[in-house]
Amino acid sequence: MKICFPVAEDQGLNSPVYGHFGSAPQFIVVDTETREVKTLKNRDQHHAHGACQPLKALAGQEVDAVVVGGIGSGALLGLNRAGLTVYRAQAKTVAENITSLVENGLPELTPAQTCGGHAHGHGHGGGGCHH
Repeated sequence: MKICFPVAEDQGLNSPVYGHFGSAPQFIVVDTETREVKTLKNRDQHHAHGACQPLKALAGQEVDAVVVGGIGSGALLGLNRAGLTVYRAQAKTVAENITSLVENGLPELTPAQTCGGHAHGHGHGGGGCHH
């Protein structure tokens, strides 16, 4: 399974999950079977609020799931329409969230749990917008 995580900077599996999908500077994609780690620049980072194009942001990289601290409803719907499941991060780092997803599962995000604006503390460290 290929899982995508928004991050501020590439620290490999020790990277903290960024607080908001659309404004993350980059993404880390981890193949849970091979443990291969790829870093992608967010190609849609400077979009207008509410106009995130998540597939453009991922630059066509094929992934199975996304783990985020927070995400807007438009981005969530775009990822869901593309067949991707979006989960809420439950730990600080990429590695800790992979372990949680594989062992116990992570909560799947629904449109009712998305970020409504940029005043929800989106920033470094995976805090994101918690509803």
